[in-house]
Amino acid sequence: MRLTIRVYCAALLILAVAVIGQRSFAKQKVESGSKEPNVEVIERAILAPADGVDRAAWLDAMRRWRKAERKRTKYDGSAYEQAGTQWTRRNFYQTLMLVEDRYFYDPAAGKYTVDRYLDDLESRFGGIDSVIFWAVYPNIGIDNRNQNDHLHDLPGGPDAVKNAVADFHRRGVRVVLPIMPWDTGTRAKPAPGWKMLLCDIRRIDADGVFGDTMVGMSAELKSALNESGRTLALQPEVESPDAAFAAGNVISWGSWPFQVPKPSVSKYKWFEPRHQVNLCHRWETDRTDQLQTAFFNGIGCEVWENIWGIWNGLTPRDCHALRRVAAIQRTLADLTVGADWEPYAPAMRESEGVFAAKFPGRGQTLYVLVNRGEKTLDGGQIIAPLKPGARFFDLWHGAALQPETAGTNAVLSFEIEGRGYGAVLAVDDGKPSAEAGRLLARAAEWSKTKLANLSAEWKPLPQRIVEIERTNPADEAPEGMVAVPAGKYRFRVSGVMIEGGDAPGVDVQYPWEDFPRRHHDKELDIAAFYIDKYPVTNADFKQFLGATGYQPRDDHNFLRDWKDGTYPPGWEKKPVTWVSIEDARAYAAWAGKRLPHEWEWQYAAQGTDGRPFPWGKEPNPEAMPKPDDAPELRGPDDVDAHPRGASPFDAMDMMGNIWHWTDEYHDEHTRAAVLRGGSYYRPAKGWWYFPRNTKLDQHGKYLLMAPSRDRSGTIGFRCVVDR
Repeated sequence: MRLTIRVYCAALLILAVAVIGQRSFAKQKVESGSKEPNVEVIERAILAPADGVDRAAWLDAMRRWRKAERKRTKYDGSAYEQAGTQWTRRNFYQTLMLVEDRYFYDPAAGKYTVDRYLDDLESRFGGIDSVIFWAVYPNIGIDNRNQNDHLHDLPGGPDAVKNAVADFHRRGVRVVLPIMPWDTGTRAKPAPGWKMLLCDIRRIDADGVFGDTMVGMSAELKSALNESGRTLALQPEVESPDAAFAAGNVISWGSWPFQVPKPSVSKYKWFEPRHQVNLCHRWETDRTDQLQTAFFNGIGCEVWENIWGIWNGLTPRDCHALRRVAAIQRTLADLTVGADWEPYAPAMRESEGVFAAKFPGRGQTLYVLVNRGEKTLDGGQIIAPLKPGARFFDLWHGAALQPETAGTNAVLSFEIEGRGYGAVLAVDDGKPSAEAGRLLARAAEWSKTKLANLSAEWKPLPQRIVEIERTNPADEAPEGMVAVPAGKYRFRVSGVMIEGGDAPGVDVQYPWEDFPRRHHDKELDIAAFYIDKYPVTNADFKQFLGATGYQPRDDHNFLRDWKDGTYPPGWEKKPVTWVSIEDARAYAAWAGKRLPHEWEWQYAAQGTDGRPFPWGKEPNPEAMPKPDDAPELRGPDDVDAHPRGASPFDAMDMMGNIWHWTDEYHDEHTRAAVLRGGSYYRPAKGWWYFPRNTKLDQHGKYLLMAPSRDRSGTIGFRCVVDR
């Protein structure tokens, strides 16, 4: 049978996206004839070939572009041969793991639960290859602790973290430690940041470095690495054309513009096929574009679900697709890093949205296909060379293929679901490896479940508030408290977290809401209560300790600014800080009080007229402490130092001195406390520090992990009593 292959491609979507601080590879055109295609490079992607171009000519132009860029950058590729970086070739699926994730750490048991964390990922989508061990943002900047401090404040300190890293290694998962070059406004480091990072890496036995916001990692880190004698995989967030492949930059992370309907080509994967990329579009709720682009390029994804405490979980459809794609890539990883891979290998159904890539190797070739269209397509999909004794295997359905002969070629027919995937393994001697055989068996079982039969509906993860028991009612105001009358109150407040926009799932979910959201507006009937006129002071808290002998089980950072069991001289009237929400609750229970619900706190601070400040409608610098961005905490002001800051109910020190503990919220993966008031400390020089709270209709969401890390030099509390 004679077959005519016609290749159709959709029009190019040219996205002119600039990368801050980066000089991208030059947009290059190769023009050696009227039909010669252009190599269009935009940001981190090479755009697909235009309609009607000669595919062999386009591929030849791509190769000449690569050769020219390697010559320009004096590329030698030696970093990929170092023993400490070999694992990155198989690092297809990575996640940025928040240490606050409840699957990773159990605060009730006080222990790390790595197996629970990894078991969940494996059961849902087949697991991960590495984690970015994230212990900094979004809480950094709540006080002056720097990024190294946050790591050392994890439960049990670095020795316990090392044991957790060993648990990851036991499960075959690598650990990458991040560095934040933007962290310049917190406590001064005793040594250069790179040296401190490498010290921590040695201590916990991590495998690599993730450079948050960094454009390549080269000279500075290379010098530090040479001094340390360690070989680490370096993973910048943004590639730099001249530094991406130097000094161990063998893996990168980030996003690039998706093409519609075609998948674009990874610029750095094409430049160096051994280079691993973890493609990331973290706010996408449908991962199909991301997974298809990664599969087509032989690269991986950042499988990121817990985004700064905002859950963006994979749908059942995406979980099933990821499990199957990852199994193919992991089984045939040696082919995906081969020097001769070919994006846009000839596919028979390109006009209908099916695109193919080819990964040849010794004695076998992997073909991967993605269907960018909505329609399921059956029949001929790809043509492959037909060698004597060769056999072909459908890796998506787990079956041997019976090719139709077309001269010296084989026509391979199989089904590809709409928005789905396909893969074929061609084996020259007809004998797939034992590992490939196991993959075929699993694929046959998985193929019984079609993607179309799985839910692709994304839903925000529900939260619940931690209940606060009412106190015994008081007939009159207890000493040191002021009365807040019952009344109707319009409770309007918004979270000030930096990321997430107004998407469902951002911020918290009040008991009367159906999902978490950033902006909240509710008419409430507030019962009468009493509230502390001032925040609990150091003197108050010392009285509690003397009466109860209270000592928390996890006492790291407990009353960190005290010495020899007491507060510094002259600090008796300053609000107590370095107390966890558990410490605050213990004090309240002893005093016959409780922590306020957030809406009670705001009502006591605002009254019924919606004022933006406790004292009125206009800012008043004399009504609150002077803000301070010094890298060392000076400590809060005395609670009675700013009488002009009184609220309508005569509650004092409600804004600008310290944050106040109020409600706690849980979802399946994260605990968070709502902080009110805002502190005097406002670190400078960084966009990513814990956001400021400047008005009464704003609150902070503070992720909780364990008291050792939750305690802060800017968080205290006040109590209420029911009436």
